[in-house]
Amino acid sequence: MNRTWRSRLLVLGIAAATTPAVATPVLAAPGATFNIRDYGAKGDGKAIDSPAIDKAISAASAAGGGVVEVPAGTYLSRTIHLKSDITINLAAGSKIIAAGSGMDKPEPNEFDDYQDFGHSHFRNALIWGEHVSNVHFTGAGAIDGDNKLETSNTPAAGVADKAISLKYCQNVTFTGITLRQGGHFAVLANGCDRMRFSRVKILTSADRDGINIINSSNVEVADSLVEASDDAVVFKSDYALGRTFVSRHNVVRDSTIKSTENNALQFGSETCGDFRDHRFSNLKITGAGKAGLGIVSMDGSVIEDIHFNNITLTRTAAPIFLHVGKRSRCPGKPPAGKIRNITFTGISGTNLTSPTTVPGGPEHTSTITGRTDSAIENVSFTNVRLTVPGNHPASDANRVPPENSTEYPPRIFGVRPSFGFWLRHA
Repeated sequence: MNRTWRSRLLVLGIAAATTPAVATPVLAAPGATFNIRDYGAKGDGKAIDSPAIDKAISAASAAGGGVVEVPAGTYLSRTIHLKSDITINLAAGSKIIAAGSGMDKPEPNEFDDYQDFGHSHFRNALIWGEHVSNVHFTGAGAIDGDNKLETSNTPAAGVADKAISLKYCQNVTFTGITLRQGGHFAVLANGCDRMRFSRVKILTSADRDGINIINSSNVEVADSLVEASDDAVVFKSDYALGRTFVSRHNVVRDSTIKSTENNALQFGSETCGDFRDHRFSNLKITGAGKAGLGIVSMDGSVIEDIHFNNITLTRTAAPIFLHVGKRSRCPGKPPAGKIRNITFTGISGTNLTSPTTVPGGPEHTSTITGRTDSAIENVSFTNVRLTVPGNHPASDANRVPPENSTEYPPRIFGVRPSFGFWLRHA
């Protein structure tokens, strides 16, 4: 029969889960409007309209700020190049769609041995910007990969593998728009400060990742819907920029998040830099083929002061998963990292099985597992209620899951000797 595992473990010394002081992005002041049709855009879904969009962006930026107006229509585009001090307003009925060829080539990166190809390169995208600030996407329109963006780690020449990529950005907002079929990433942001996603829909469950926030701080995802097949909303710290960062003051709230095959909310696996002060609240997790709420430190990072509050979980293979490994895929082969000072408050879960067929089985016990040299520390569960499938044979209580420090999916430990929670090196 089903068993409800109720946790009321109180561990002293954990900071109160108050909302962090996120630096708020500054919205653009009203400025001149630069209609892309005035620069030659056709909007018929056949003509390549990216040159016209680029011209409108350049004009708005050169004017010291302005609105790049994208009226109703379908705008077939190769790579679009962002500049600072612009608002791209996607009017209702407008859609920028990816062309299947002619996209910008991936730029060289001397540090690409430390992370996957998609993380290492930024310019092979439908839309990209580097060192841009005060960039805003608004409106009721859409940016659509149109099944033309690559999802593999070896994209063909002239094909993009992400919808939007941002490198060293500041003060960027997305409000009201929809992103579809994002390829490997709907949004890849690395080295950014002050970003906000508000009332955004990211629908890339036929592709891969939703939002990847990497080496970035003061990011908020609010009142949004994110559906992906791979990681839906994930915080990482890789070495693509040739240095490590501390990621801090990030918030995900009042949103619905789903990953059909992987993690819904996740830290890692790329974890070169540290993470501090992240808050997740008022969320509905409607699917996860791996972890619903996941934290893995694989490359030496310290992940601390992380708080989950008022979250419902359904159709998740592993409701809660915390793991310290030692892959050390960063320069200098750093030692194992730390996971500490984590709170889970007001978490409930039902129907806790994967939404689709995934490797390793449809469900895994919530797991907290560190290492003998790096125990997970100072974790509290308050008002956590997980109704788990159960029905495993009694002999499973004698299982001893293997140690595994080089991999990170929940399936690596196999069937646990428990229904509710399995804790080791904690």
